[in-house]
Amino acid sequence: MPSEPPKSLRDCLTRLRKQLKGSARFIRRQDSWPEAWHHFDEAASLAVVTAVAAGRPLLIRGEPGIGKSQLARAVAAVLEVPFLPFVVNATCECNDLLFTYDAVSRLAQAQISGAARLDGDTWKADLNERRFVRPQVLWWAIDWKGALDQRNDYYNPEQIRIPEAPKGWKAGEGAVVLIDEIDKADSDLPNGLLESLSNTGFQLSQGGPAVALRDGHVPPLVMITTNEERELPAAFLRRCVILNMAFPKDRKEQEQFLIQRGKAHFKNGISEEVFKQSADQILNDRKEVPEGQPKPGAAEYLDLLRALSELEEEEAKQLELLTQIARFVVQKHQPDPTR
Repeated sequence: MPSEPPKSLRDCLTRLRKQLKGSARFIRRQDSWPEAWHHFDEAASLAVVTAVAAGRPLLIRGEPGIGKSQLARAVAAVLEVPFLPFVVNATCECNDLLFTYDAVSRLAQAQISGAARLDGDTWKADLNERRFVRPQVLWWAIDWKGALDQRNDYYNPEQIRIPEAPKGWKAGEGAVVLIDEIDKADSDLPNGLLESLSNTGFQLSQGGPAVALRDGHVPPLVMITTNEERELPAAFLRRCVILNMAFPKDRKEQEQFLIQRGKAHFKNGISEEVFKQSADQILNDRKEVPEGQPKPGAAEYLDLLRALSELEEEEAKQLELLTQIARFVVQKHQPDPTR
């Protein structure tokens, strides 16, 4: 059975559910992730609390652009803990999230050491396999101090960037890990993560002590997104709490959904009418998209509003421009040449 989550983190997430329900949270820029506003709803807040209480990862399903990745960033911002993202691609393997072994650099160091004619003990110390292991996001999340020690013991520490942490945060106070678009990889990746996520730790093939959560430290909150491009293994799904971030079905609810998010991002420079007509443009186009092709959603809506706010200041000019530029932003599907 998963261990009981630390009370401090549970209390913090309970406050998140109570205080941020229906409100927006500003997320500052981090690396390539832009600044943004995130609107919390009851379902998402409750799903996060449930994942922590159950001691399980939170798997977030939904169409692209609906806010899956941003939810993880927003939770990290509210908790004031590090946000540690990893974007999956088709070639990713499980170890890419735990640690990577730089065999090429070790070979180069062996050639340098051989040329320098080092004695046996120095040779062994310089070429110890552990010195060529780089900690990755789950290592930093599980044992920040251990990852920092490993970084300092690395043969060239300057090559390893220390993840950004909020001011005042201390190692052991938790982190949010985002494993983004896990469906891009084959089933070996989620299957390989099962043991590490369940045990909150892992063993290195290069030897040495296992990486594990230290006593009294807050376990990381792992949030995983999927666009459903590939079916995930049943064993993996059973070990996750699952949040379905579905686009509303009712037209009026769809409009409110978009406008609500638009107003969270754009406090000034956009009128009520521009919000509404831009939402109508998105929703009208969604109906025309053939089955199996990408439908415009929240991401395209925000892009459209951003373009309008940058190009024009007056409402009348924004509305006029909307009809001219909408097709560039909204229509992501291949047009039917017969129409």
